[in-house]
Amino acid sequence: MPVVKVENLYYAYPEGPPVLKGLDFQVEAGETLAVIGLSGSGKTTLCQCLCGLAPHVLGGSMRGRILIKGRASTEYRLPQLACEIGMVMQNPDMQLVCTTVEDEIAFAPENLCLPPREIRSRVNEVLGLLGLKDLCLKNPALLSGGQRQLLALGAVLALQPSILVLDEPMALLDEKGRCLVHEILLYLRDEGKTLIIVDHDIENINFADRFMVMEQGEIICLDSPAAVMADKEYLQQHRLYLELSGSTRF
Repeated sequence: MPVVKVENLYYAYPEGPPVLKGLDFQVEAGETLAVIGLSGSGKTTLCQCLCGLAPHVLGGSMRGRILIKGRASTEYRLPQLACEIGMVMQNPDMQLVCTTVEDEIAFAPENLCLPPREIRSRVNEVLGLLGLKDLCLKNPALLSGGQRQLLALGAVLALQPSILVLDEPMALLDEKGRCLVHEILLYLRDEGKTLIIVDHDIENINFADRFMVMEQGEIICLDSPAAVMADKEYLQQHRLYLELSGSTRF
């Protein structure tokens, strides 16, 4: 059974036209799916729908179904859903709310009223995994961009979701920051996490099992990276393939 299954998904923001138009796809446990496409193609909106922000927080109207581990996402309360599928936004500053690194990681488990010993255990585990132990008492505002992105990821990991949705997690980072985040994503993949990653730079997501190409709210291609990249004419036709400084970007 797929851990994520999307069936005929339509979504429109309040008083707006449909942004997602009949999406159908599924993601298997442990798979890494890369979602690519031009700005405005609906990638971020899809992330928000998968994690329940749309329509529960953002409003708007949604048709179709999203099944998370066989259960409709609408049947979950948002805190329950966050324990199954966690989202890391492109800009970590939109997710960070506390004044120390360790408080940020503890924030979500505390809101779930987990036992203090369990919270401490999760905080220590995440700090160790992300290499943030020496920064545990530091203000997140004083961290580098890569460290802040790792912290935003850590805050999500503290809920121990098996599925992670990452919306361009390396877009705002320098080379060092991208390397930090890329290394952790590879580790999480190898540990069996299911990853759904939005990105414009194929070098950031070259480890994905499949590429899903979106355009104007629709899926126009869903295949292996090799198959997608082999058809240069198709990619150029959809304005998805550019050579910039020797790297391939979408």
